[in-house]
Amino acid sequence: MLDGLRGEDTIAELCRREGIAQSIYYKWSKEFLEAGKLRLAGDTTRAASTGEVQALRREARELKEVVAEQTLELRLLKKSMIADGGGDE
Repeated sequence: MLDGLRGEDTIAELCRREGIAQSIYYKWSKEFLEAGKLRLAGDTTRAASTGEVQALRREARELKEVVAEQTLELRLLKKSMIADGGGDE
């Protein structure tokens, strides 16, 4: 993509070397330039990764819940050991 923008080789040569169709190159080029334009305008959301980001956020939330549950269990066990006099061992 960047080689094509630099203009050192023709698009035909670049596509032949990389084994892609020129139509694919131009599609990627258009998407690349559009993403750059949106980023410069302040849009940091990438539509291609929105689903992935949501899945990662969901996973992080679930992991935080597990950590919270384990922390609570640990605290309850410690309190029960102290109440039973088992903390002096």
